Amino acid sequence: MIKIENLHKSYITGSNSLHVLKGIDLEINQGEFVSVMGSSGSGKSTLLNILGILDNYDEGSYYLNGTLVKDMSEKKAAKLRNELVGFVFQSFNLISFKNAMENVALPLYYQGVSRKKRNKIALEYLDKMGLLEWAEHMPNEMSGGQKQRVAIARSLISKPKIIFADEPTGALDTTTSYEVMEILKEINEEGITIILVTHEHDIAAMSDKIIRLNDGVIAEVIKNGDLKSWQNQYTKEVEAIAI
Repeated sequence: MIKIENLHKSYITGSNSLHVLKGIDLEINQGEFVSVMGSSGSGKSTLLNILGILDNYDEGSYYLNGTLVKDMSEKKAAKLRNELVGFVFQSFNLISFKNAMENVALPLYYQGVSRKKRNKIALEYLDKMGLLEWAEHMPNEMSGGQKQRVAIARSLISKPKIIFADEPTGALDTTTSYEVMEILKEINEEGITIILVTHEHDIAAMSDKIIRLNDGVIAEVIKNGDLKSWQNQYTKEVEAIAI
């Protein structure tokens, strides 16, 4: 599904160059649920933007579903995103002057689907999220959890093969965060690949694999068999610090 080799990315700011990704090698198979972790500045958001075809890279190669993603025109990149990718963000990114149904239907608008048909499909996805009765409500009338479920419904409506979630629980309380993760796990069980960026260890532990970045390189890959012991070790470290 995803294969990257020797991936490098730098940003130029004035006369300075910031080398963010420093030779990433990574493979993610169809149907995996992967968390990407790392401290601020480790490169996790940059990596997610490149994987989601929102940013270019400088060196290396990136194959998405067998297609080489490299120096694409915006038109071609947008086409590939529309065909394969869905996004969920911490800040929800809902359009404030559109109701829940219209927000969910938006990707189908860009695919040229008629208003009647896209709104009908949007209602079906809102129903799956338990939000059918909120279809006519505006974002400012909904809770954080409701807005994130609307955002998830929007990410699913174009039937993507992969969903990129950037801190999807970062603005939510613990209970709501776990509810959102359960929804994502159910989506993953349908065969959709999910790549989630998070700084929360308990959230990461709910995925199948954790990729931990440090200073632009992969420092550690923790697979599902080791997640429980990894989480227990983290809990002990936190408790020791608290004492």
